[in-house]
Amino acid sequence: MGSSERKSVGVFEPTMYTTPMVVVVLILLTACAELCDGVAVVDVYRLVQYDLNGVPFGSRIASLNHHAASSLFSPGSSVSGNSVAADLSRAVLILPLRELNLTLIREYIEQKTILGGLLFLLPSVFNPENIDTTSEADYNLAQDVSKDVLVEVERLLIHASIPYPVYFAFESDDVNSVLADIKRNDASGQPATATTGGYKLVVPTSEPRKIGTPTIANIQGWLPGLKADGDSSQLPTIAIVASYDTFGAAPALSMGSDSNGSGVVALFELARLFSILYSNPKTRGSYNLLFGLTSGGPYNYNGTYKWIRSFDQRIRESIDYAICLNSIGSSSDELWVHVSKPPENAYVKQIFEVISSVAEELGLTVGLKHKKINISNSRVAWEHEQFSRLRVTAATLSKLSVAPDWLESTGGLPDNRHTVNENALVRSVKLVAESLARHIYGQSGRTIDVFADNSSLAVNPSHIRSWLNLLSTTPRVAPFLSRNDPLITALKQELSEYTVGVNVQHEVLDGMFTFYDSTRSKLHIYQVASVTFDLLLLLVLGSYMIILFSFLVIITRGLDDLISIFRRPPSRKVKSA
Repeated sequence: MGSSERKSVGVFEPTMYTTPMVVVVLILLTACAELCDGVAVVDVYRLVQYDLNGVPFGSRIASLNHHAASSLFSPGSSVSGNSVAADLSRAVLILPLRELNLTLIREYIEQKTILGGLLFLLPSVFNPENIDTTSEADYNLAQDVSKDVLVEVERLLIHASIPYPVYFAFESDDVNSVLADIKRNDASGQPATATTGGYKLVVPTSEPRKIGTPTIANIQGWLPGLKADGDSSQLPTIAIVASYDTFGAAPALSMGSDSNGSGVVALFELARLFSILYSNPKTRGSYNLLFGLTSGGPYNYNGTYKWIRSFDQRIRESIDYAICLNSIGSSSDELWVHVSKPPENAYVKQIFEVISSVAEELGLTVGLKHKKINISNSRVAWEHEQFSRLRVTAATLSKLSVAPDWLESTGGLPDNRHTVNENALVRSVKLVAESLARHIYGQSGRTIDVFADNSSLAVNPSHIRSWLNLLSTTPRVAPFLSRNDPLITALKQELSEYTVGVNVQHEVLDGMFTFYDSTRSKLHIYQVASVTFDLLLLLVLGSYMIILFSFLVIITRGLDDLISIFRRPPSRKVKSA
């Protein structure tokens, strides 16, 4: 009996309390799960990452997992009059473009101050997905505040090497609400940390990989001219050329509506207009028309270089002149003809006189800019310079009065659908079309209107609008386009509608550039509780578990049984007989 009593008192059977303990553990896990609430998931676009001749540029990291901050300075430092830089080495700094202090950001980047990450918030009117919902007035208001700043930010970022993740996102109700909350916390002197809690930003992505062999694709099509009976000579050729690819701080947002979406759209409309004329032997001109969509424009027009050199020598020698279209959708009434040969050159004079004559009739002003090329300099500022290097007469028509700097005006962040004026683009197309027609049909110096409004040969605004909208929502950074990319297929099909002999020439982008992938990701925003709150909650739950456990033991086994649980068990040494 004594042995039986000792067993009943001294042995604790845990199975009786398993169910209550499991319930408590589940409550604890549920509570812990609530400590990190998902607030929003946002599309983000990473700063370009590339190497130029082995020198690194752009953002060198893609993954992100840090708390959020909204200020470059410690809370209260501005009130005391001494601005003290905050320690943001483990924080993601969120900067709306509307409020950006460009001087401070330039200092941070140039001094290579370490941040956990950088997130730029762009006005929602810059979002390509909002083309149909953004009014011109809303865009103009945002543009007045942000566009110049965005141009400077892009210039700064693409020429810097940044050792932390840099992303762009668009303002939205969710993002603005989170940012307002972060600003309140920062202003109260409690910036987000692992101790104080706050918001955490996470981009769960793998590290960027090199793009092995980036390719570029040139697309060409012909409208053959009409030879006179018995004429066996080679017909002269006029080349109409536009570079279609882009480059910018965020490859996934480099739409390039004006530079050079406007040039591509104009080329398609010119091909359509002249295909009508050339479909009838009575109106077919005695010039071959060669339409070329080239790639590699931001990289010294590398695609144009390879395209021209792929020509048979007879074709190259037959080119009377080439007209390159670049950024011609501006609402300005001023355009420029850029040439490499001296203005006194007979061909240059002929081209400019015809264009300026038609421009005057359309209420436009066209200026002539001569820039002599330096063969020993690898920098190619204008597309026509690639023709000029092979002694082919060529010119570029553009709204730009001077050549852009390296990797600038190449269709980056500020260049969106709202930068192109449809009426101005229609007028530019008509300028080029009438100028070509007067040259082809020997009507230079005469006032004729081949492409008169409301005629069967009128410029079609709907055709222009549809392609402009498509290009304004399609990023076109060449190294990120595959050989069978839907964009390249669409460009080829459109050119095939109006020309013959259409083919795509694939080339490897010359090796001074190395690009990295991971251009677009999802940003997860979490609201996390502070460590203090965690400890307090664990203390409360732990106390609750002890009390619950003690209560259950007392009511089922008695107080003595509870005490025996915490009593040191007696020694079980076996005594020898």
